[in-house]
Amino acid sequence: MVEIGVFGGSGFYDFLDRVEMIGVETPYGEPSDKIAVAELAGRRVAFLPRHGSRHDLPPHRINYRANVWAMHSLGVTRLICPCAAGSLQHAIVPGDFVVCDDMIDWTNGRQQTFYDGPQVVHISGMDGLYCPELRRLAVQAVNGNGVTCHDRGTIVVVNGPRFSSRAESRLFINQGWQVVNMTQYPENYLARELNMCVVNISLITDYDVGVEGVEPSSVEKIIAVFQANNSKLRSVLFDLIAAIPGQRENCRCADTVEQSTLHREQ
Repeated sequence: MVEIGVFGGSGFYDFLDRVEMIGVETPYGEPSDKIAVAELAGRRVAFLPRHGSRHDLPPHRINYRANVWAMHSLGVTRLICPCAAGSLQHAIVPGDFVVCDDMIDWTNGRQQTFYDGPQVVHISGMDGLYCPELRRLAVQAVNGNGVTCHDRGTIVVVNGPRFSSRAESRLFINQGWQVVNMTQYPENYLARELNMCVVNISLITDYDVGVEGVEPSSVEKIIAVFQANNSKLRSVLFDLIAAIPGQRENCRCADTVEQSTLHREQ
């Protein structure tokens, strides 16, 4: 039984050593790739690059339902979702990590729920989208590796594959949001719909286009920053996985669906 799952983002296509590659069939089609499973710090861990190992899936074409369901079918109850992201604020510098605590959905057309009826589930953000226990442990792991950590932030998820226009970026900035990315939604909500604990660690690769007074970025520069920080991300993930307790006692994530289901008298 696998306990912990990790999704890899742009520039982060392998994570574990001495792996067993598992092909998983789901009711929602094929996941992005085969899933690598191995033991790490005495835990069974699964890793899946969300864009595929050759990065041939753009953000809007990723089968998020299949990816999350595949993790769930292996037994995963804790899901770690690192990603490459752009900064919307001068104080968040490329190379920094942000452990996000909230999200804005700016996407469209994505399959975003497992519950299309007859069961109706309304996931609430009241208790926080991301697991408070995993967020606390993630912040500790980032700080423990000497990386500049922002312990909270709102991530706005755009549809992609294009980057934000300058006007869109300025809107996000003026709203006071911190991070922009293309893949966190609906991945995070789907995990909640399967009662998983989920946490995001955003590795900042560049400033978004609307941030004034900074050097324009490019895909090549973004990937270069991510690759330069891959070893730090791996170390953070190793430490986070080792710190995750065996039992879920300090969050209510395991009861998400029960708390969110509309029950109707027969």
